[in-house]
Amino acid sequence: MSDAAIRAEIKSACENRRTFAIISHPDAGKTTLTEKLLLYSGMLRTAGMVGGRKNSKTAASDWMSMEQERGISITASAMQFTYKDTVINVIDTPGHQDFCEDTYRSLTAADSVIMVLDAAKGVEAQTIKLFDACKIRGIPVITFINKMDLPARDPLELMAEVEEVLGIHAAAYNWPIGNGQGFKGVVNCDNKICELYERTAAGGQQKAAVTHVPLDQLKEQDGVDQAFADQVLDEMELLAEAGNPFTLDAYRKFEVTPVFFGSGMNNFGVEPLFDALIELAPSPHARVADEGEGEIELDPVEEPFSAYVFKMQANMNPKHRDCVAFMRINSGRYEKDLQVKHQRLGKKIRLSRPHNLMINGRETVDLAYPGDIIGVINNGNFAIGDTISCRGEYTYKPLPQFQPELFARIRPKDLGKRKSIDKGLVQLVSEGAVQLLREYGQHAADPFIAAVGQLQFEVMQHRLLDEYGVDTELTMMPYSSSAWLEGDPDTFKKPFNAVYVLDNRERLMVLFRDDWEKQHARRENPDHQLLDHA
Repeated sequence: MSDAAIRAEIKSACENRRTFAIISHPDAGKTTLTEKLLLYSGMLRTAGMVGGRKNSKTAASDWMSMEQERGISITASAMQFTYKDTVINVIDTPGHQDFCEDTYRSLTAADSVIMVLDAAKGVEAQTIKLFDACKIRGIPVITFINKMDLPARDPLELMAEVEEVLGIHAAAYNWPIGNGQGFKGVVNCDNKICELYERTAAGGQQKAAVTHVPLDQLKEQDGVDQAFADQVLDEMELLAEAGNPFTLDAYRKFEVTPVFFGSGMNNFGVEPLFDALIELAPSPHARVADEGEGEIELDPVEEPFSAYVFKMQANMNPKHRDCVAFMRINSGRYEKDLQVKHQRLGKKIRLSRPHNLMINGRETVDLAYPGDIIGVINNGNFAIGDTISCRGEYTYKPLPQFQPELFARIRPKDLGKRKSIDKGLVQLVSEGAVQLLREYGQHAADPFIAAVGQLQFEVMQHRLLDEYGVDTELTMMPYSSSAWLEGDPDTFKKPFNAVYVLDNRERLMVLFRDDWEKQHARRENPDHQLLDHA
């Protein structure tokens, strides 16, 4: 095949791809929404509900046993499938703040985002943090206001809150017909066609039956409360006169977020959301990388193959006992047994037998294109943030690392399990699940573990027991703040209670009892820098 034909193939593949992440505050319903996307794409016959009930199905994207037991997403998962002739790469991210690092890293692999809000709670704390991360990277956001089948706040009030709290214009793409038990469907704000739904299975395990009627015939439909119908007609008039206009250009420039309403649980309003995603969300586009002292923009079609590692995950399938490096392809085409340059290691490697990951299955990939996320078995070559490419000396911008706030010593209850715990901790650290520290100038017998949130420690102990057979004891340390130190430690005026440690990249950190102590150290050491991000 000629170079021109290959470029034409890559261009066509890019235009036919959407790579996006789903974000939300915990329990807003994003993993359930991911399930429904699989249902409507034909990948699942029935959708599994997220929950800890013994007899309920578990979410397809939640593979870790602890996720299935607790009914929460602990780690980001990536899946590829086809929805209405478009190739979808969806990243289902953790909502819990203790796993924000995994979510922020995963956002670097997304071209767009669906933000899920609870109709009763509106914009919540973790929503704000995740939205700000999207804003920093300029990732366009579609808003889905979920759980309209339950008691909900006024939709106009929810729209106003999105604008006031998140600082972005909100434009209604569709509008709810009723709420709570009276929620019957949505009306398209553009063509004024109502989609009226009927439940077809308990828990939304099957597609909802839908009837399409013009807005001016809504009051004539059986089962539609007249008061709700009158309210919808009044609100549609108000939106036409005073609502924010929606344009594709403004959405992609992060100036406006289109807002959708629905119930992921019952499949009400989810198909219009997915259809709009295909229509509105950008396809893979040029990405910026560092080259020498400057930056370059890499075109996904014209540039040869390049990718970067945004996630590591061990033991997804306990039978394999392997570690998978998740890579986002940014440019060019992957072909079977492609040889690439590993920029950090400065050597050539061969990408053998990468996989697309779906539920608990793996499918070997022979061809992959920009926007695709592939999993490569890691035999010690890869780390989070690595760039691989077929040409050049550039590297994609490093992924953020956050300062830990919790610190502990960990040891096996059975001292004969020392080798097993060392192996497990090395793996968990490589995934970014926790940070491994050692005291500066000393070699402590027990590892020093750092995390952003308490739940990370619980997950670590669970996985060490579940995957490596090591039952552990955790001893919390009296530190709650930290920073990376730039400058000579010998001339740094260290607070009496603070300690020096080295992270896994041999960078010097200072651990403080509290934030006041850190701020005091900053004031006392104007010639040094205490960095909150590295």
